[in-house]
Amino acid sequence: MTDLFHDLTFKNGTAMSNRFMLAPLTNLQSRPDGTLSDDEYRWLTKRAEGGFGVTMTCASHVQAAGCGFPGQLGCFSDQYLEGLTRLAAGINAQDSVSVLQLHHAGMRSPADLIGETPQCPSDNEEMGARGISHEEVLQLRDDFIAAAVRAAKAGFNGVELHGAHGYMLAQFLSPTINQREDEYGGTLDNRCRLLLEIIDGVRAQCGPEFLLGVRLSPERFDIRLSEMRELAQRLMRDAKIDFLDMSLWDSFKEPQEEGFAGKTLLECFTELDRGEVRLGTAGKVRSAADARRCIGAGADFVVVGRSAILHHDFPRLVANNPDFEPLANPVSREHLRNEGLGEAFIDYMATWGGFVED
Repeated sequence: MTDLFHDLTFKNGTAMSNRFMLAPLTNLQSRPDGTLSDDEYRWLTKRAEGGFGVTMTCASHVQAAGCGFPGQLGCFSDQYLEGLTRLAAGINAQDSVSVLQLHHAGMRSPADLIGETPQCPSDNEEMGARGISHEEVLQLRDDFIAAAVRAAKAGFNGVELHGAHGYMLAQFLSPTINQREDEYGGTLDNRCRLLLEIIDGVRAQCGPEFLLGVRLSPERFDIRLSEMRELAQRLMRDAKIDFLDMSLWDSFKEPQEEGFAGKTLLECFTELDRGEVRLGTAGKVRSAADARRCIGAGADFVVVGRSAILHHDFPRLVANNPDFEPLANPVSREHLRNEGLGEAFIDYMATWGGFVED
C-alpha cells in the first residue's frame, strides 16, 4: 500500500501527496455560457477534500466553437477568470494539486450547440465538419496557449492538453481523419506538430514551474497504437511536459493492433524510457487492488473516474482499507447527491446503462 501513498514529485517541483489523480470527467453542470456553477465547484472541491493528490477539471474548451457538451466549463476568454479563480482556490485550499484540462471537440462539437459547422483538420463528410484553414490552425494553437496562461493567472497549478478520445488534437494525430497537405498533415511528425507547438508555447508563456501534462489514447477514433508509442516516447525524451496521462479504456487488456501480442496496453507505455516525465494510467482503475496493480506494473499514478463519482473520498477509503471495493451499481440518486453531484451530472450518469437506479 505504501506505493500508493508516497508523495510524487513532478519535474517542475510540484508534488502530489499520493498516487491518485481525479479523471477529467464530463459532467454537464456548468452554466449554459460555460461559467462555473456552484454544482461544478462542489463536485470538484469535494474530491480535493476527499484526498485526491491531483484534482483535474472536466474538459474546458479553448474556443467557443470547440464546445463538445452542454454545460461544459469554458476557458476561452477572461469572462471565465472569476469562476476559474474561485475553483483553483477551492482545490488548492485542500492541498490537492489543481489542473485545468484544455480541450477542443473539433468535429465532435454538435452544430446545434455551437451554432456553426463543426471544425476538423480537414473536411469530414461523415461528421458534417469543415477543414480549418492554415490561419485557423495557428489561431487554435494560440488559443490553447492563451487558455493555459489564463489558467495560471487563475491560480491553477497546471494544465493538461486533451489529445485523446477523438477530439481536435487527436483528430490532428489521426492518419485517416487528418488529410491536410500542409505542414500539419501527412507524416506523423507533421500530425504531431500542432500539439508540440502548443507545448512549446505553454512552456514559453507559463514558465518551467507550471505543471504541464498531455492526455493521449492509443486506440479507437482512428488512432494507431504504434504511433502513440512513438509520440509518447518523443514527449518523454523531449522532457518539456511533466506528465503523460494515458487513457487506455482498460489498462490491462491486450492491444488490438498486431505486433503487441502478449503485452497489456499499460505495458506498451511503461516499457518506454520516460526519463523525468511521470506516467499515469486511466482505464478500469476501480478498486484498491486495481490501483496497486497499475503501480506495480510501473505506472507512477492512477487516474480514477467511476470510483471517484461513487466515492468522493476514494483515496482515503483505500488508505483505510487495502481491500476496498467501490459500491456496486446501480446506486441511488440520493447517494450521488450526497457524494457532491448536481442534478445535471446525475441525469447524465443515468444515461450510462445500469449506473443509476431507475
